[in-house]
Amino acid sequence: MIDSVPDTPLHQMAAPAVKAVGKRRSPSARRQQRAAWLFLAPACVMVALFVLYPIIKSISLSFYNWDGMTDKTFVGLANYVELFHAPTFYTALKNNLLWLLLFLLAPPMGLAIALYLNQAVAGIRLVKSLFFAPFVLSGVVVGLIFSWFYDPTFGLLALILGHGIPVLGDAHYVTFGIVFAALWPQTAYCMILYLTGLTGLNADQIEAARMEGARGWALLWHVVLPQLRPTTFMAMVVTIIGALRSFDLISVMSSGGPFESSTVLAYYMYDQAIKYYRYGYSAAIAVVLFAIMLVYIAWHLRRLLRNEH
Repeated sequence: MIDSVPDTPLHQMAAPAVKAVGKRRSPSARRQQRAAWLFLAPACVMVALFVLYPIIKSISLSFYNWDGMTDKTFVGLANYVELFHAPTFYTALKNNLLWLLLFLLAPPMGLAIALYLNQAVAGIRLVKSLFFAPFVLSGVVVGLIFSWFYDPTFGLLALILGHGIPVLGDAHYVTFGIVFAALWPQTAYCMILYLTGLTGLNADQIEAARMEGARGWALLWHVVLPQLRPTTFMAMVVTIIGALRSFDLISVMSSGGPFESSTVLAYYMYDQAIKYYRYGYSAAIAVVLFAIMLVYIAWHLRRLLRNEH
């Protein structure tokens, strides 16, 4: 009987039991996990209901021909084929790329203003409020202000130049004029992000760099900007999304004209849905716009994470 007992040390025989006990969570840990899931559940439901479901529904609708009243007709990829053969689509895509390139000026301009405002000098709070003001204005108000600014008869631009230029009536100038108007509030938003990021800088690192002789551009490039990398990523993402979904200023200032020269994908999507009741075709435009945003932001996020490592 004694020979039948396996020759195994007692601590090895007890190891599985100890591991099982170690894996078993305490009641307080389980309660904390349940509480965390309960707090997350409303947000998850809202995201699923108002983000994921519309995305899936739009992708599904893009394969149908539907005017919103009659029955849907499945057309497969016909909406996408028509879209990629439409000249207006390429005009809108070109304008979106132009918006994207010019809108990328907002983060560096916002950073420059934030660095200027992040100083303890007299009256800086008043200056901050003046720079912050464009952010609280709605897109409609900004559009009306710049429409008056560009007016060739009584606008401020005509008074400055001494003669009127029909900025919003010229196909060569209209997109640049609208983007310039959109940069005003977008720069203010980036400025706010950078002001928030500057409050979280590591003062010890900055002081150590100054003791080593770092000043001006060298201090900014090698010490400040690396600490502001998460803020820069957020500023870039919101700027890119703002450029690709630009709609309100175009609707107020030019309605996509003249001759659809200032239209972008978001306005082209709205135009097809509201004016022509082509909801399937409009959904196809939305899917293409979503894919462009997704690819660009994923590429930028991957680049940021690679730099972190």
